[in-house]
Amino acid sequence: MAMASSQHELGPKDWHPGSWLAKPATQQPSYPDADKLASAIQTLRSMPPLVTSWEILTLRQMLAEAEEGKRFVLQGGDCAESFAECDSNTISSRLKVLLQMSVVLIHGLKLPIVRVGRFAGQYAKPRSADLETRDGVELPSYRGDIVNGPEFTKEARLPDPERMLKGHSHSAMTINFIRALIDGGFADLHHPEYWDLGWVDHSPLAREYRRMVEQIGESVRFMETLAGPIGNFSRVDFYTSHEALLLHYEQALTRQVPRQTGFFNLSTHFPWIGMRTAALDGAHVEYCRGIKNPIGLKIGPSVTVDQLLNVIDALNPNNERGKLMLIHRMGANKIVSALPPLLEAVRKEGKHVLWSCDPMHGNTESTSNGFKTRRFDNIRAELDRAFDLHQAAGTHLGGAHLELTGDNVTECLGGARDLSEIDLTRAYKSTVDPRLNYEQSLELAMLIVRKSGR
Repeated sequence: MAMASSQHELGPKDWHPGSWLAKPATQQPSYPDADKLASAIQTLRSMPPLVTSWEILTLRQMLAEAEEGKRFVLQGGDCAESFAECDSNTISSRLKVLLQMSVVLIHGLKLPIVRVGRFAGQYAKPRSADLETRDGVELPSYRGDIVNGPEFTKEARLPDPERMLKGHSHSAMTINFIRALIDGGFADLHHPEYWDLGWVDHSPLAREYRRMVEQIGESVRFMETLAGPIGNFSRVDFYTSHEALLLHYEQALTRQVPRQTGFFNLSTHFPWIGMRTAALDGAHVEYCRGIKNPIGLKIGPSVTVDQLLNVIDALNPNNERGKLMLIHRMGANKIVSALPPLLEAVRKEGKHVLWSCDPMHGNTESTSNGFKTRRFDNIRAELDRAFDLHQAAGTHLGGAHLELTGDNVTECLGGARDLSEIDLTRAYKSTVDPRLNYEQSLELAMLIVRKSGR
């Protein structure tokens, strides 16, 4: 894609991959052994990249088209991956759900879908406190498998920099398996039965989904009968994303590549900055402003117009399309008051951004029996209101950002099976945040179709 200026091609003159070290860095683990950290970083710098620069630039072009209303972005996956779940069934189940949701969206929106997984690197998580106390025992908080272990023991909770090497290897295994599935025809529209999840055979939503697939299949076969093979229905484009939280890891995989100028983060196609680390003068904004990847920025109800505009200028100084996605996560009860001033300011200033809605993180609560959960009615309400608010503001909602799984979990209340607090005890598997299951995910995809008005 065409670049706006030679400065953009070369990158900011006052930036280099380690310039974040001079800025306040929040949400970083405290490693007890500096030599071990240095050794792990040096090893990581020599390891192969996980993605390529041309894949990153292709995604940027697709995001630019989504900003113009020509595509819709579906970003989804686990709240936090675990090393233990780097297995073929878990990975393929996540992929199946995203493929099925994208078919629903294609059928209803009549638009190409950009599929971005929250996996192959989503091993770090921000925490509200550095320490956790249980029964009078205080230990470091669990910050994701790339930092420490979830078990509440001194040994498991000690931050270990060698876990970054395990994070790289597990990310590589995940993305290579996904590529092999897609290249092998797993995503072939002629064979959607490959995507079936056995545990949902009797779901009403599954039956509705299959009717959509049959209609698409009939359309494909009809067109191929008339004109022969058209396009490539046997594979899809798929991209990875994760929160750029652990900056030593991100820096070590930030590289220059042949025949391209500037620096690419080659650990993922699409890194994002979380709400806890989005300070204008902070290390995460400093790091992300210099890479050529498209960047996501989570924004919550406490963000002011001036704060948002200043961070937009820092991350996308040349105001390029496809560079910056703003992912609002307000909560169902706050979005009506918090979002419109931001939409108006960004539109009025002529900022090129792609808007996406994360209806998950602003709706987290704890139940009376001690589970961290989200109510599907609130998730659905926030997404529904987001479409209405964008329409009223004259802006375009071009994506959705969801935490979901293909497993038969009971972590979010409500949905097609009307899960209750008692149901949470049956199959609550997440170590961090509650995720949508298959039925709840499909139901949201169908809501997006209805709200699009197409």
